[in-house]
Amino acid sequence: MRFLLVTALAASGCGKLDQVGRAPEFSGLEGTDQHYAMYSATLPEDVPAQTASDGSSLWTAGTDSLFGDRRAAKRGDILTVVIEIDDSASISNSTGRSRTGQQKSGLPDLLGIPQRIDESLPDGASMAEAYETKSSSTFKGQGSVSRNEKLTLRIAATVVEELPNGVLKVEGQQEVRVNFEMRELIVTGYVRPADISRQNEITYDKIAGARIAYGGRGQITDVQQPTYGQQVADIVMPF
Repeated sequence: MRFLLVTALAASGCGKLDQVGRAPEFSGLEGTDQHYAMYSATLPEDVPAQTASDGSSLWTAGTDSLFGDRRAAKRGDILTVVIEIDDSASISNSTGRSRTGQQKSGLPDLLGIPQRIDESLPDGASMAEAYETKSSSTFKGQGSVSRNEKLTLRIAATVVEELPNGVLKVEGQQEVRVNFEMRELIVTGYVRPADISRQNEITYDKIAGARIAYGGRGQITDVQQPTYGQQVADIVMPF
């Protein structure tokens, strides 16, 4: 088990040795859903009847027409996703509890029995005060949560699938490399064609099941992350 753990750590570390002195490489688009949607043509559900005047008509209903609807509507079309997140949340809770108890009991007079018992007790002891107890407990708890997130981004996404109910599945990936740091933005989700604006844009709050990932990889990101050994120790160590 120990040998397997060491081997796995060594393999994961050697995977980054080939990137020493080199900038992060871009992720390939070949094989992704976007690439497949762009290069594959779907079979039409029905073939509209063609007339002799269609080829010479000044009016067409397609997206290439001057007056046609240019919004994304089928697989392979591109639309712009506008991400403007400005959320803040503040929660504060406080709890307090206090309890004090005291109990005292004795037998000052019971047919003279306590007095006879007192004769056999040590000096200072008396059955008049047989026992006395005191208890006190105090509890205080306080917690607060404060979050503030702001993100403004725009990304071009591709329609990768048309669902039977007319909903479109979109997916967008964007990578920007600055020196030796790669910035990545990924957006996926489901949109209704009616929610797409005339500018062929849709805001993130109209995307169902939205998955938005914004991060990076490179030398700066590697330095900010703890080492593999430290991550394993944080998981395994019980204290």
